[in-house]
Amino acid sequence: MSFADKLSILRIILVPIFVSSLIYSKSHDYFRYLAIGVFFLAMTSDFLDGLVARIKKEKSEIGKVIDPLADKMLLVIAFVSLKLLNFNIPLWVVLVVVSRDFIILLGIVILHFLKIEVPIFPTIWGKLTTFFQMLTVLTVLMNVRFSFLIWNLAVIFTLISGIGYIKRGISCLSLAEYKAK
Repeated sequence: MSFADKLSILRIILVPIFVSSLIYSKSHDYFRYLAIGVFFLAMTSDFLDGLVARIKKEKSEIGKVIDPLADKMLLVIAFVSLKLLNFNIPLWVVLVVVSRDFIILLGIVILHFLKIEVPIFPTIWGKLTTFFQMLTVLTVLMNVRFSFLIWNLAVIFTLISGIGYIKRGISCLSLAEYKAK
């Protein structure tokens, strides 16, 4: 297992620590700072795993799956937790983030059952989406006044990347139907 893959696994391990810190942050401010630190560490591990994989040429098959899985786990759980714990984030923002990831997952499952191969590769829109979603979580946790600007950018990139993934899925489906004829 490569170092980049280990960083992705670290991100998955940080998820319950982050959520626990968030839960306790309602009674002790110290835990809010811990949640910010843990989330920042998770953000850093996301940046580093991609960088390390490129520099050391350690791109692996497991990394293609575990890295986006770690991102989705961290972000979906973070957004849902922020809303459930009454942090200052609108429900519609959380619904957009969660719905996009649910639709992507559902599409991949459907294509898998139809035995249609889906090429998994990052796009600039996906990277911008992840960046602004992570920045949204941080600014909400830190009670930054302009958080609404960041989450609006996150929603815009989430929608753009979601449409891109849907188009890619439809293309894979169309290509498979064409080959079957």
